[in-house]
This record gives sequence, structure tokens and C-alpha cells, in this order.
Amino acid sequence: MEIRRASSQDSANIANLVIHAMEDIIYSFIGEKSMEKSIVFLTGLIQEKGNQYSFENCWIAADEDDVLAAVIVYDGGKLNELRQPVAERIKIMFNRPLVAEDETEAGEYYIDCLAVNVNAQGKGIGSEILNFLINEYVITQKKTLGLLVDNDNPRARNLYLKLGFQFIKHKSLAGKTLAHLQIKP
Repeated sequence: MEIRRASSQDSANIANLVIHAMEDIIYSFIGEKSMEKSIVFLTGLIQEKGNQYSFENCWIAADEDDVLAAVIVYDGGKLNELRQPVAERIKIMFNRPLVAEDETEAGEYYIDCLAVNVNAQGKGIGSEILNFLINEYVITQKKTLGLLVDNDNPRARNLYLKLGFQFIKHKSLAGKTLAHLQIKP
């Protein structure tokens, strides 16, 4: 398995992974519960530069045959700038405004989404990619790494805590209260 920066050619694979990790949030953004429309929406954003879901902000774990995991990470201080193209696409495709709370902030690199292929879950790939990110951002670049985790997902929360993340506060996103965790240099 190799962990590498994503390319625009990986967009469809990334969208198919990410939608399962963010399904409720994407449905909230677009105002519809349509898997097909959500994948088209996400794939278009991932293929393009300059938005929060862009391949530019994505790392993938892949083997010769498949993308096993994808993680979207960006500078939290650039959220408004990176979110603007998302809002524009929602307006064009769904004729509605983007209504979303600020999920991150300046001072952290934000893990927006971590998704592992259902056929690869339970094999340590999530832990491996998180350790890679901790090494890349926290140890090498001396940056704070943050994320939100659903309070209804104690398995994920326990993994993050085991890797050194610490609870900071609760945040709301798409009608849910989530735990904001960070790991600092």
C-alpha cells in the first residue's frame, strides 16, 4: 500500500469513498437525499482546484488495484475561501444557498473527511493514514491537526484519542453536535 497525494484522475474513486463518510452532510448541503446527485456533485468538486474537496487537498492510500482510503486535509484558516466554490456549485446545481457552520478555524490543518473502502475496513488502514498525517503535519511541519468526530461513533473517537488527539470542544455541523479533537506539535 502506498499513501500519496491524489490526482484529478482519482476523483471518481475518492467521491465514492467520501460520500459514505459524509452522506448526511452532503444531503444537508444539496437539500436532497440522492446518492447519484451527491456523487456527481462531489466528483466535480474533487476534480477541480481551489475548493475544500479538491484533489489538491486529498491524500489517498492505494494498492495496485484500488483506492483503499481517502482523506481530505486543508488549512482551516482558508475555509471561507475554499468553501466559496462549493457554495457556487450548490447554487448552480441545486438552486439553493449553502448553509453550513464553520467546522474549522485558523490555527489548524483540518481533516475534513477520512473514508476507508468498506472492503478494506478493519485492516489498520485508517490508523496508518492517520499516523502518516500526524507525521506529515504535526511532526514535520509543526502544525496542529484537527477533526470533528460524531459522538455516535465511539470507535472512531477512541482511535483518535489513542493516537494522541485531545478533546477541545463541541461543534455543530449539519444539525449534529460533534467533538472537535486536535493533536498539536
